[in-house]
Amino acid sequence: MSAGMRDRLLILSVFVVASCGLAYELIAGALASYLLGDSVLQFSSIIGCYLFAMGVGSHLSQYVKDERVLDTFIEIELLVALLGGLSASALFAVFAWSGESFRLMLYALVFLTGAMVGMEIPLVMRALNQRQQRFAELVSRVLTFDYLGALAVSLLFPIVLAPRLGLARSALLFGLSNVAVALWTCRVFRAELVRPTLQYLRSLLVLLVLGGGFIAADELTRWNEKAIYGDDVIHAETTPYQRLVLTRWKGDLRLYINGNLQFSSRDEHRYHEALVHPVLGALPWARRVLILGGGDGLAAREVLKYPNVQQVTLVDLDPAMTGLFARSAPLVALNGGSLQSPRLRVVNDDAARWLERHGEVFDAIIVDFPDPSSFALGKLYSVPLYRLLSRHLAENGLAVVQSTSPYHAPRSYWSIYATLQAAGLATTPYHAYVPSFGEWGFIIAAHRPGYTPPQAYRVPMKFLDREATRQMFFFPPDMRRWNVLPNELNNQILVHYFEQDWSQVIR
Repeated sequence: MSAGMRDRLLILSVFVVASCGLAYELIAGALASYLLGDSVLQFSSIIGCYLFAMGVGSHLSQYVKDERVLDTFIEIELLVALLGGLSASALFAVFAWSGESFRLMLYALVFLTGAMVGMEIPLVMRALNQRQQRFAELVSRVLTFDYLGALAVSLLFPIVLAPRLGLARSALLFGLSNVAVALWTCRVFRAELVRPTLQYLRSLLVLLVLGGGFIAADELTRWNEKAIYGDDVIHAETTPYQRLVLTRWKGDLRLYINGNLQFSSRDEHRYHEALVHPVLGALPWARRVLILGGGDGLAAREVLKYPNVQQVTLVDLDPAMTGLFARSAPLVALNGGSLQSPRLRVVNDDAARWLERHGEVFDAIIVDFPDPSSFALGKLYSVPLYRLLSRHLAENGLAVVQSTSPYHAPRSYWSIYATLQAAGLATTPYHAYVPSFGEWGFIIAAHRPGYTPPQAYRVPMKFLDREATRQMFFFPPDMRRWNVLPNELNNQILVHYFEQDWSQVIR
């Protein structure tokens, strides 16, 4: 092989190692967001730690002797392959079996991987410099391929790799890519290596470890998630938007999104009856209903009990969510086949974007978003969103918003209340006891004050009756109103309230 071809392969390795380096950073950030919440904080701290570690690695690369540049490059590739490739599986296991050690393990892995990645590019540049490459051309070519690699993985990871392979397998795939770089460097530059046979053997050993991990990745993930959730995992899926996990214990089906419980089939009827019927029971004339979120079809099941409702529009971001609850037999049985009803139209879109683009007006709006645990979700509880929502609510219509717990998260609950008022809506707070969650809160919003709870219901229910409804609208002293700020987009104060509230509850 000519010297020029060898140099081009070395440049190509920059593209691969840059892709792998960014991938490990994205995987760590995504996994931390799934398990710890607050995606902005997780990604920000991980990126900062990773970039700092790369700087440390770049500094350390100067101590590598000239005659060992390529040997060290191969050894670094294999270390990065092991650390990065096994990172997702190792972090899942640590979170499942020793949760208190997770953050330490997370940042230790991020730092070590970043330091190793930081050594790679300087070593490649030194190897090329030894081959009499012109400095200006050397720097230009190396950085060009470095940035191209970062672009490639930043597009592939969220669109293709994470949804199709999952985090564990994606990490292992990039680890195998690092091993491939080590192997072709062994082959192409064998004559320049100090101990080529040893480097070959090391590369093959790491290849076997990561290859075995890739084959067993799904089983390892299921094993770890069973330890995290405590019950048998019957479905797990990473979508472009979230991690969906469905568990079963005896007759209890539970859905988790990014590690947070969304419902238990044993008591979800309490939550969904409380969410839907105080509104629809007060609107016997309602014909058109909008559901935002609620991709599990459980709120839709309650709405469709009313024969006067002619059309239901359900807007949920994730097609994987609505697809799962439309085709899985036990889930279809749970939601009564609501997602297949001819009266229901499913739209997979961002709720805010859909509201902006459509002018339809609805008699009732049911807002069933996940809790505001991140800035991406917090925007769905903001003043601008509620102002937009009000334009789609009929003059005499009612909207209801699930609003976290007024007992465990009072700042969050009353901030949502204040946010609806800041958007110009009249508000009526209420709450219900759901065993899986404790006291849970809801807020009814209307264009004018004067809402009166229903005295009776015309549809069958398991939980609500006249007395249960009366109690929902009574707040005892330990759930008094808090004086807190509304949630504006420029500060997202609700997300901070939410984190502050639940940090005092969850051990």
